[in-house]
Parts: sequence; C-alpha cells; structure tokens
Amino acid sequence: MEEICEICPRHCKVNRWKNVGFCNEFNKIRISKIIDHFKWEEPCLNDEKGVCAIFFSGCNLKCDYCQNYEISCGQVGKEYSAEEFANLLREKEKDNSYFDFITPTHFSNEILSAFKIYRPKIPVIWNSSSYEEVEILKKLDEFVDIYLLDLKYADNFVGRKYSNCHDYFDKASKVLDFCAQKKDVFKDNLLRQGLIIRHLVLPNEIDNSLKVIDYIAKNFPDRIVSVMSQFTPTPKSSIKRKLTPLEYKIVQKRALNKLTKGYFQDFDSAEDSFIPKFLEEN
Repeated sequence: MEEICEICPRHCKVNRWKNVGFCNEFNKIRISKIIDHFKWEEPCLNDEKGVCAIFFSGCNLKCDYCQNYEISCGQVGKEYSAEEFANLLREKEKDNSYFDFITPTHFSNEILSAFKIYRPKIPVIWNSSSYEEVEILKKLDEFVDIYLLDLKYADNFVGRKYSNCHDYFDKASKVLDFCAQKKDVFKDNLLRQGLIIRHLVLPNEIDNSLKVIDYIAKNFPDRIVSVMSQFTPTPKSSIKRKLTPLEYKIVQKRALNKLTKGYFQDFDSAEDSFIPKFLEEN
C-alpha cells in the first residue's frame, strides 16, 4: 500500500488513505454519475448500444472553465472498492458497447486493481486530460483499448493561465507519444482500439488552438483528431463568453489544411443542455 500519492504529475505526496490529495479525493474510487447508452462521444464510438459513461469524482487538473465543475472539486457520488468496481463492470458490459472512463487518472491504481479482478469483455476508453505519468499508463495499457485524450494547450504558459499547471504540455506531449503506439483498429466502422486526440477551442485563445493543430499535424499526422466548439462559460470561468463562429472557422480551416482525419463538433454544442446533471442520483 502506497503511503504517498505520486500517481499524477502533481506529486502531491499526500497519504490518500487518510487525507485527500490535490484531486480532492481519497484513494477509494468515487463515481459521480453513470450513464448507460451514452451517445455523445465521437461517431466512431457510437452504435445502437452506446457507451457506459462513468464519470469519476475529482480531478488533478483544475481548469477554471471546467463544465463539470460540480464533480471536479471532488467528493461527489458513491464510493467503490476495487472489487465493487469490478462487479460494476461485469454487470454493465452486457448492455453497452464500450466503457468510457471519464477523468479516471487519480484513481489509476484502484482501477488497475479492479482490472486484475475482472477484465471487461468490451473495449475500455481512457478519457482523460493527458496530464498523467507515462509510467502509470504503462501499467494500465494492456487493459485499455482506446485512449481518448485531450491536448488542451500547446505550451506550458497557457496551462498555467487556465489550469493551475506549470508543465501541462511537457507531460501531455509525452503521454501522447506513448499512447500513439496503440494502432487504430476498426470493426464495422467502429474504433475498437487506438487513439483519438481532442482539442477544445477556447475563446480568446485561437493562437493556442492553431499551435495545437500544427503540433498534432507534425507529430501524429495519421491519427483521429476531434476539434470541439462546446466551450460554455460557467460561474467559475475566467473566460466569460462563448466561442464565436469566426474563431471556430479559423481553427477549422487550419485543421482542414493540416490534418487527415477526424471530426468537427457542431457549433451549437455550446449549450448548457449538453452538460450532464451530476447531482442527480445514478
């Protein structure tokens, strides 16, 4: 049993058996929301069944514009032991086509313990901010089929500005290098193994988005890229407005010129109705 937590790049060194870490969570898995038949991920992940979306409580990044801020502060939802979580996976897999682990990073060790008890028969999606330690992902890699990873910022300065994070790009670029080793495998037009890189375009930060597109084009030219427009201001956001059509079109044009495959999110996705209600019962 580890006494200090160094799971993520924060290395907060807290004994999470006794106190919460930077993620504002103890060691025990906590799930804020489970949505069966979730169909809001990229088209190559959507079929008739959809995914079982598992929203984990807490976060190691703390973006000030987080649309899921109700849970990212932590300690929202039900706790699960590794055995209980393994049983949950066993129960849910028959009704869904994928498991979608959303913001799971800070529970990596406990999730790994659950996988050793029960390995799901449907693909597992690791849906994260990319602010992780490669050494931890190496332990999980045999159990993870698809990496659905953000590349939020093209340099560390913007990460400090919005996510209280001095080394986001340094860490995320290494994570993408590692996860890109998992080759894309399709079956019946659905991605069954591989990598999708996401980028959320932020108002006032178009230069950052253009740099992100250029970086992906140079380093991961053949991977699926999902460019998102869904930024929605929250009461806690330092950015107070939505994206403009012109801002999004500028980024779309660069992506069309530089990238080979992927998706653009519908511009009308920037609505409160697209944000799950986390404080309802599962």
